[in-house]
Amino acid sequence: MSVRSVLVYSVEEISGDGLIKLPFIAGVRAAFPQARFSWCAASGSSVYAGWLKPAVEGVIDELILDQPVGEGRFDFLSPRAPFGGRTFDVVIDTQRNLARSLAVRRAAKGAFIASAGNFALSSRKPSEPWPEAMVDQLALLLELAGGPAATPRPLPLLNGEAQAAAFALLPEGPTYVGFAPGAGGPERRWPIDRYVDLARRQHARGRVPVFFLGPGERDYLAPIRAEAPFALLPGEDRSDPYPNVSGPFLTIALASRLAAGVAADAGPGHMLAAGGCALVSLFRETRKARKFRPAAPRVEALVAEDFGGKDIALIPLDAVDAALERLLAEV
Repeated sequence: MSVRSVLVYSVEEISGDGLIKLPFIAGVRAAFPQARFSWCAASGSSVYAGWLKPAVEGVIDELILDQPVGEGRFDFLSPRAPFGGRTFDVVIDTQRNLARSLAVRRAAKGAFIASAGNFALSSRKPSEPWPEAMVDQLALLLELAGGPAATPRPLPLLNGEAQAAAFALLPEGPTYVGFAPGAGGPERRWPIDRYVDLARRQHARGRVPVFFLGPGERDYLAPIRAEAPFALLPGEDRSDPYPNVSGPFLTIALASRLAAGVAADAGPGHMLAAGGCALVSLFRETRKARKFRPAAPRVEALVAEDFGGKDIALIPLDAVDAALERLLAEV
C-alpha cells in the first residue's frame, strides 16, 4: 500500500531532544518522500515551532500543537476520535507512556509503531532489545516503520538561502574542520586553549579550522583570534548576503560543509551532527555518552571517566587529535 500520510507523535521537544531528533526527522522524510508528514507535540510545545522552525520547514509538512491527544489518563476511552477523526497510514509513537499510546493508536489506519509496554501495541516488533541511546531508539522505530533502508540521516538543506549561505561562507576547495566549544555549563566545556591547539594542528596539516560560537562564548573570541588568526568564525565575520540564515540554522547548514568536527556534549555538537558532520564528541560520564550520543554519521566519543574522573579537562589533547584524525582519514 502506498503511504500517503505519516504522523510522528511525541509529547514535546525542548532544546536538547529537539536537536537530537533532527536526523530522525530527515530519515522519516526520506523513507516516505511522497507522504504528508505530520508531527504532533501533544503538550503543545515544540522547538520546531520556535527557534528550530527554519530547520524543519519543508521537511515536516504539518506541526500539530493544538490537539493534546493522550493528555488525559483515559483519553483512549473517549468516544471522540483523536485529531478530529483524521487517520494516518503510518503512525510512529516516540514516547513510552502506555495510556498515550492507546489514545494515539486510534489514529492509525495502517502501521502503528510504538515501544510502550515492550511494543505490546505495535504493529511490528523488533528482534533486538530496546537500545540505550536515544538516537538508536529513534533509528529502531524508523526501521520498523519504513524497513531496513529507513535510517536517520543528515537534515536536507531544502531552503535555498541556507545552501547559498553555506557555500558563500565555506566555499569549495579547502577541507574544513569544525570546533564547537560551547556547552550549557562550564563543567561540560573542554578548555578553549585545547581547541585552539587543535586548530593550530589542523592548520599545519593544510586544513581550515572553523569555530562555532554561541552567545555564551563571547570570551572565546579573543584567544581564537590571537592564537589562531587563520581560523574562520563564520557566525561572526559575516559578509554574505543571507542574513536570514543565522543561529542554529546557520550552524546546521555549515555543518554540511565540514569534513569532521569536535564538540562538547551539548547543543552545538548536535547541530553539527544534524548537518551530517562526523564528530568527536566529548563527555564527562560514560552513562551520558551511551544515552546521548549524537546522531552524526560517524562518532568518536571520548569520556573523561576513561581518563580518571568526571573532569572534562582530563580528556587529553592528543587523544582528541588522534580521534579527529581517524575521522578525517575516512573522508
